[in-house]
This record gives sequence, C-alpha cells and structure tokens, in this order.
Amino acid sequence: MQYQILGETLPVVICQLEGGEKMITEGGGMSWMSPNMLMETTTNGGIGKAFGRMFSGEKMFQNIYTAQGGSGMIAFASSFPGSIKAYEISPGQEMVFQKSAFLAGEAGVELSVFFNKKVSSGLFGGEGFIMQKISGQGTVFAEFDGHVVEYELQPGQQIVVDTGHLAAMTATCKMEIKSVPGVKNMLFGGEGFFNTVLSGPGKVWLQTMPISNVAGVLRPYMPSGS
Repeated sequence: MQYQILGETLPVVICQLEGGEKMITEGGGMSWMSPNMLMETTTNGGIGKAFGRMFSGEKMFQNIYTAQGGSGMIAFASSFPGSIKAYEISPGQEMVFQKSAFLAGEAGVELSVFFNKKVSSGLFGGEGFIMQKISGQGTVFAEFDGHVVEYELQPGQQIVVDTGHLAAMTATCKMEIKSVPGVKNMLFGGEGFFNTVLSGPGKVWLQTMPISNVAGVLRPYMPSGS
C-alpha cells in the first residue's frame, strides 16, 4: 500500500492498493474510491472487540475495503479542520490515540479500548480517560484537531497537558490524570479541575484545537432549546 496526504486545513489521505490488499475504517469513513474496491461490513474480530471499539469512541462495526482484480484507490478525508498523521504499527510499537482519532488502517491493525489505571480520572478526567490502543501490524491513519505538535520524552521526563490537547502517544509513555491544587485554580483557572501528566520514554503528539474546546466557545452563540 502506498499513500499520500493532501491538504492542510482539511486533509485527505489517498491510498493506492495492490490487488487483494485491504483497508479498514469505521462506517462512513470512505470519501471516494475506484469502482473495483469491494466493501464488507464486519465486527472485525467478534462482538467483544466490537464493544471495545464502541467504548473507545468508535463504531461497533467496521468496513473492510478490498482491491479486486488489480490495483485500486481509496481516499479517507478528515471530518474536522486539523491534521492526518500516519503511523507504522508493529509488535512493541503500539500507539494510544484520543477517542475517535482512528481514520483508517491496513487490515493487520487492531483497535482496542485503553483505560487509564486510576478510576477517578474516568469520572473527572474528560477526554483523557478512555482512549484507543492500536496494535497489530501495518500502517494506520489518525485524524487530530487543529495543528499537531510532537515531543519526544526521555525516561522520567514529564509534560503537563490540558486533557483535551492529548492527541496520541506511543504505548511506552505513561499517563496520569491529576487534580489541579487550590480552590482558586478549580474555580477560576479556566483549565478544568484536572490535567494529564505524561511521562517518558516515548513520543507524544498534542493537538492545538480540541473539538471539545471549539464546542465550548460556540455554545453561548447557539440557540437554546426552549
């Protein structure tokens, strides 16, 4: 499989497949394709994995596209202004993505739910608690919100992130969601009650425009239901 990522504000990844090669995506992920791409809808691993994907922000069912009778082309466009990044997944080179980041991938990659170990973070930590773990073998494409900034953390090195800005990290990194100390911070800080502390070794990718932040800015301008 060969690919190119085009566009800046609203990017698209265009994949060129050899005959018999397969791509997976969630329902509605395909943007355009050559007519010889065969689509099959499946739980892709059974109902257990389907529920795991649902809890991590994806749809239960996935579409598998196969190039039939020769080479084929399929494109996957982003759904929000931002970035598309490609990652090579292999045993020992797993990734953790924010919820709903998975755009498409080769058929050898697997999605599962990633839970942070601290239960309290699930109750109060916002987007950072339930994430997606990507394992298996192959290329995977993820879509993130806004521009993406990459940091490489050395062993023990840390960075503190407002939870919604965490886009992805290598599975070697550790994350912990901690409360912001002080009542003044909790009431007037504007950053929420919790931050995510990421520890190396590994790489992290941070996004500049989380869709949750955009929704919060627009909410006062939306008509109320009453």
